[in-house]
Amino acid sequence: QVQVVESGGGLVQPGGSLRLSCAASGSGFSINRMGWYRQAPGKERELVATITNGGITNYADSVKGRFTISRDNAKNTVYLQMNSLKPDDTAVYYCNAVAMSRTTLNLNLYWGQGTQVTVSS
Repeated sequence: QVQVVESGGGLVQPGGSLRLSCAASGSGFSINRMGWYRQAPGKERELVATITNGGITNYADSVKGRFTISRDNAKNTVYLQMNSLKPDDTAVYYCNAVAMSRTTLNLNLYWGQGTQVTVSS
């Protein structure tokens, strides 16, 4: 089993910054792509950004130029630096990880519990 744990959410004023962290761990698994998604009240969960273990990134148009995803492969940890935050960025932010079992070679997707980000004055 793979554990995915997020941290770093909180309350921030418009124009401010926050940095989210997400660590994936699991004995016998290789962590591949990791990503951040978010879900605002009354809305569906949406992509924020993803990053492969080779460093290839993908961003939602709404966050390009403001958010930066990065990762430390040695720690299986991904970060989301969020700058110039807007009230529309308010949501629960979820991290996920695609992990491959080293024994079965099966790929599965694992989600964290989420961390609340609130942008408000």
